[in-house]
Amino acid sequence: MDEDKHIEWKESWRDEHLKWICGFANAQGGVLEIGRNDKGEAIGVENISKLLKDLPNKIRDILGIVPEIDQIKEKGKTLIQIKIKSYTHPVNYRGQFYYRSGSTNQELRGSALHHFLLKKMGKTWDSIPVEKGSVSDLDSKVIAKFCEMAVKKKRLNPEVLKEKKEDLIEKLQLTEDGKLKRATILLFYPDPEDYFTGAYIKVGYFKDDADILYHDVVRGDLFTQVDKTVDLLLTKYLKAFISYEGLERLETFPVPEEALREAVLNAVIHKDYTTGSPIQIRVYEDKIMIWNDSLFPYDWTIEKLIAKHSSKPFNPDIAKIFFLSGMVETWGRGIEKMITACKNYGVPEPVFQDETTGLWVEFKNHDAEMRKKLQKKEVLEKTPMKTHMKPSEIATLQAIKAQMSQKMSQKMSQKMSQKMALKTLELLILNPKITILELAQQINRSGRTVKRILHKLQKEGYLRRIGPDKGGYWEVVKKWYELK
Repeated sequence: MDEDKHIEWKESWRDEHLKWICGFANAQGGVLEIGRNDKGEAIGVENISKLLKDLPNKIRDILGIVPEIDQIKEKGKTLIQIKIKSYTHPVNYRGQFYYRSGSTNQELRGSALHHFLLKKMGKTWDSIPVEKGSVSDLDSKVIAKFCEMAVKKKRLNPEVLKEKKEDLIEKLQLTEDGKLKRATILLFYPDPEDYFTGAYIKVGYFKDDADILYHDVVRGDLFTQVDKTVDLLLTKYLKAFISYEGLERLETFPVPEEALREAVLNAVIHKDYTTGSPIQIRVYEDKIMIWNDSLFPYDWTIEKLIAKHSSKPFNPDIAKIFFLSGMVETWGRGIEKMITACKNYGVPEPVFQDETTGLWVEFKNHDAEMRKKLQKKEVLEKTPMKTHMKPSEIATLQAIKAQMSQKMSQKMSQKMSQKMALKTLELLILNPKITILELAQQINRSGRTVKRILHKLQKEGYLRRIGPDKGGYWEVVKKWYELK
């Protein structure tokens, strides 16, 4: 048997051990045994009669609680066992608050103390009303968008679309005693930082930990922050690998969008908005790190975080509105969804690191590996290319060349050379299923240029597409004049 969150051993009594009793009372309760060493061996207690008389009064007078105190015998030794229950009200030791976490006794300070006291009162930070602000200050467009998403996900009745803003906010339980809750300001006020310092997101691209190349700040309501941040990451900070399936241009990012969005959502919903620090996203060449100063539920570990667990949002009122919008679930599956998305995408799982200042989520940016994987896929999916053309195909190409010299439209001539057009047609004859990427490599032009050439050849009647972009093929028209 070892010490854990419910058991603590002490060789002898000291008044400072009241801190441990305080910690058990504020947590899930526990047992403090006096007369047992760190190995759990019974060594007995001296003056046990005096302690049994003094301890109940001392604990009552200093902590204001009355635990169950007994003497027990083990291997001929007499010990004192103090059983402490969990109290619904906060218990302090000389003005200080302690909490049993694992096998340690933690003094609660700052933000942790603030949220502990709120929890003991049945409150959460985001449920507290603000003194200033009214429903008229809220962004009607954001509220309307939320309602549309909630109705589409069938999490709210379509009748909400007809509700007045004031009635809707009240029905969503986002007010208390006629005042807006903190959650309401964060969700629907145009700039929550007017109320809460640090209620925004910082994104930066780093050459290394000390050298930042460029950065952006994303402000606005929480819905806007999530959408703009994900869009910013995908359009500015992450380099997509470009490939083609037929005429379709495909962009493959080094990290799946679903996992990125889930990570940003988790940061916004679980952030501790009392610290004044913004959510920070650091993008490097080989990784993306997302940080927010959230507080883990007591006794949680990283292992418990990544395992299946119940939903315990740090800001439940904010989480409820995001759930109604359909953007998150309430089953504690955010971390699992990130991990699954990365597995399905073929990239490493995210790494989670809990620090005293907050939680880091790190995605490895395997851009090089992703490129190799996609290029290998392109090679595997190539159809064999013929080494030479049939006489009839050569005749067709020669006829097209003559036709181009005589009747190619002036507009087409300006966009591409006859040589480029004929080379493209030749490649399409040799491999009717050749991809845009392969064509671009063969004629040493960009994918956009190749698409333009194909479009012109089709318009002039020299080429037509048979079947869909994916799975179809090209046909060089032998009797192009019949299409005029």
